[in-house]
Amino acid sequence: MTHDTPAPSAPADDAANDSAALFETLLSLRAAVIEEAAPLIERFRREAGREDAALDNLAHYLALRRHELRPLQRQLMRRGLSSLGRLESRVLPTLDAVLAALAALCGRPVPFTAPDEAAFFAGEARLDKAAVASLGSEREGRYTRIMVTLPSEAADDPAFTLALARAGMDVARINCAHDTPQAWRRMAEHVRTAGEAVGRSITLLMDIAGPKIRTGAVLPMRKDKPSGRLLPGDTLRLVAEGEPRVDDAALFSAAVSLPEIVTRLAVGHRVRYDDGKVEAVVESVREGEAILRILHTRPGGTKLKPEKGINLPDTALGLSPLTDKDDADLATVIECADLIGYSFVSRPEDLDLLDAAIARHGAGRERPLGLMAKIERPEAVRNLPDLIARAARSGAFSVMIARGDLAAEIGFERLAEMQEELLWICEAGAVPSIWATQVLEDLVRDGIPSRGEMTDAAMAARAECVMLNKGPAVVEAVQLLDRLLGRMADHLDKKTPTLRALRSW
Repeated sequence: MTHDTPAPSAPADDAANDSAALFETLLSLRAAVIEEAAPLIERFRREAGREDAALDNLAHYLALRRHELRPLQRQLMRRGLSSLGRLESRVLPTLDAVLAALAALCGRPVPFTAPDEAAFFAGEARLDKAAVASLGSEREGRYTRIMVTLPSEAADDPAFTLALARAGMDVARINCAHDTPQAWRRMAEHVRTAGEAVGRSITLLMDIAGPKIRTGAVLPMRKDKPSGRLLPGDTLRLVAEGEPRVDDAALFSAAVSLPEIVTRLAVGHRVRYDDGKVEAVVESVREGEAILRILHTRPGGTKLKPEKGINLPDTALGLSPLTDKDDADLATVIECADLIGYSFVSRPEDLDLLDAAIARHGAGRERPLGLMAKIERPEAVRNLPDLIARAARSGAFSVMIARGDLAAEIGFERLAEMQEELLWICEAGAVPSIWATQVLEDLVRDGIPSRGEMTDAAMAARAECVMLNKGPAVVEAVQLLDRLLGRMADHLDKKTPTLRALRSW
């Protein structure tokens, strides 16, 4: 009688051994994440004043991302398992699900109970709930809300606000750096009326100005610089007090809106002007003034004008994010707004400052006032986890990725990766994010979008809200963005591609 020779078992044994080794690696990683997250969890709970599942997950995410995971990811992918690349809202549930799958592959007992569907997606549910609390309900057919900055004319043109609402605006933004409390009240009334007309609530954000650093008076240019344009190699004098002046040491001169910033500059500090259109370096400092050397400008130069922003990425400013003007404006903000935008927030103590001011002004307010922190400076980036933890005391909280000021502070080269990291941190902490600055700017201004800004707007679908600035064609931009975000919702859920059936081929 003939018997078949058994097939060699070595390959199967090798695969089982490989899976067992990978299982042990992942098990060790989970233990390290738990251990390394423990002090973060303790710190976050002190900041928040309570336990919070979202903050625990944030701590686990931060601990996980301190490890180099790329070799592990490739080993998991080739076994058809999660690459861990989309676990922001569910760190431990993802690790436990993968461990359960690996245990089955290598015949090990499951060390942790694999999460059920509700437990696995609990982080997504927390973020969805937080987005509704901060920004209002999502629209049917799209997840990402649309925010629009109202122009001054909106105070006296209710039809304009109604057109925005009909086009798809979900959040109306009033920039309190401009106009008056009386104008803001009229804008707020038009927003409420427009919401009633279209049958849905429109969230009203009022963005207090903060200590915005801008150019003040600028001196007429010297005769040998008739164009009035800054070019590489030129010199610029910033003056803290008095009138700007030019001489042989400086061809250009400007006063500044906050004189104290000049005294905090030091030789070698970088200075950026007008959203980074000009970069300069401090060459000398003396009492009340600083001389800058222009390093980079746009081709053909950049004109020096009043009321343009100045960013100081290397300078410790020591400025309070809440100015006297902001404190006075809070009375109207508390009266009218659903959500307050807080500029130049950098540390948890800055939130305490705002809470105290709101308590002074808003004792009679019945509904809670949401808080949106604008992330504009490197300190805010570094302190974002602690800001999220501290904000857990205050109720609804969201983060605006203020890409204009942020790019001028950290450099354009780093902006793309930083906006991704901010999106990940916010998702891990169940904090809604707002994608802001220059979205569809050409379309809003000129009526025709560029190819690059269409791609940028499509990528904004990963945020809970995207902001459009004011401009002549803003209604058309809202209509286009409404359609674009609806289509992107069929393809993308945060970082996760969703595989809608394709019909183009």
